[in-house]
Amino acid sequence: MRARLLVLAAAVLFSTGGAAIKSTSLTAWQVASFRSAVAAVAIVWMLRGARRVPDGATWLVGGIYAATMVLFVLANKLTTAANAIYLQGTAPLYILLTAPFLLRERVRRADVVFMGALAVGLAAFFMGQEQASGTAPHPALGNMAALGSGLTWAGTVMGLRYLGRRRPDDPRATEPSLVAGNVLAATLTLPMALPLGDVLARDVVIIVFLGVFQIGLAYVCLSAGIGRVPALEASLLLLVEPVLNPIWAWIVHGEAPGEWSLAGGAIIMTATAIRTAWNARQTRRR
Repeated sequence: MRARLLVLAAAVLFSTGGAAIKSTSLTAWQVASFRSAVAAVAIVWMLRGARRVPDGATWLVGGIYAATMVLFVLANKLTTAANAIYLQGTAPLYILLTAPFLLRERVRRADVVFMGALAVGLAAFFMGQEQASGTAPHPALGNMAALGSGLTWAGTVMGLRYLGRRRPDDPRATEPSLVAGNVLAATLTLPMALPLGDVLARDVVIIVFLGVFQIGLAYVCLSAGIGRVPALEASLLLLVEPVLNPIWAWIVHGEAPGEWSLAGGAIIMTATAIRTAWNARQTRRR
């Protein structure tokens, strides 16, 4: 139960990102840079395995992870929190398309059905014309950033899988890549984040929360609990993140996603849950 609660806590912490990013008066570049700077320090402090010096492959995976974090911040500043998280949730589509070539993993017939469902959910986001609002001033541009974050998150997942395979007996093999990614995100976005200008105390609190809790503590909880929770349960518990993310944005900012966005998100989440359960069943049979 403790392990399950840790995974659930990680999902809840991850889910606060959209509402928190929208609550600060800082620009997207400033949020991306300062959040990652704080997160890098927090992860090194909290995770012992993250204190190793990254090698070349780790820096490469970290670079893809850095792009994911920056694009996710840009998406949340431009479009709704629901669109940002649901479009990032299309990452499995890209993984299934590229895994046979990059990871030598075979695509099964059920995976093709799953890819079709994800494609339908993805298309739903571009069916209606979303109106701009105070918390989503440029929905179309934000949706493209979110779509890019889904692509880079797919690359991050495959990169982490590669790092884990390279050292199968080391449960902390992927932790240095988290530090590398945050260092790169903080450094590469810093020129766009300057000059800083006036910073409110509220902005400082939000940046510290995003770096220490929404990223740092979330990964600590995930790494501590994921090894003792069955893969099916862990995957379904982590689906709490895309469920809660738009709810926090609605509670804090009164932000309501469009009907087509909700429909697309529902298709993506349902397809992901069904595929996860099916994979677990096939694994038990084997």
